[in-house]
Amino acid sequence: MISHSDLPETIPIFPLSGAMLLPRARMPLQLFEPRYLQMFEDVLKTPQRLIGMVQPYGDSEGGEQLHTIGCVGRVTQFSETEDGRYMITLNGVSRYRISDEISGFHPYRKAKISWDGFERDIGVPEKDPAFDRPKFMVELKKFFDANDLKTDWDGLKDAETEMLINSLSMLCPFEPEEKQALLEAPTLPERRETLVTLIEFALRGGSAEEVIQ
Repeated sequence: MISHSDLPETIPIFPLSGAMLLPRARMPLQLFEPRYLQMFEDVLKTPQRLIGMVQPYGDSEGGEQLHTIGCVGRVTQFSETEDGRYMITLNGVSRYRISDEISGFHPYRKAKISWDGFERDIGVPEKDPAFDRPKFMVELKKFFDANDLKTDWDGLKDAETEMLINSLSMLCPFEPEEKQALLEAPTLPERRETLVTLIEFALRGGSAEEVIQ
């Protein structure tokens, strides 16, 4: 089994607002900017094929200040389109904390990172013994109906708890800072509590700012 000691201390980072990856979850990405095409080609030359997803603050997409915590993913699938884009799939490996950005001649951003504090991200899926799935599904159905969202309800009912909570955290139409709060939740139960709070606030037509302050 992989451990944090097997992972590098320096990774390429891909700032993308509203895009949040979690451990053991999957994220599809489309790469078309020259700098990210170069990043991807360089990543394929490495043994672990890792890309660090991270959200910028506010409107600073791809260029300015970044959140400190992101999640690294391993490239597990990719295909190239006729017009030179790459369609890739990242499998979430572990969250990380940015220690410092690394300057250089590469067109994309790199960072020195720390894995400290994210030991639970690698290993067996997390459990949430207090999770009340029937009650949660009722509120989730209301949220999806209110936002005109469609899903495979039978698939959600049968999904493992971690996969269910993490997939919804990634895919639900929350604001970037709300997604960051879900990412930074230390444990699966805390992420579930944050997710429920965000759903309840949305159903009441209120702001979720209190959740992330």
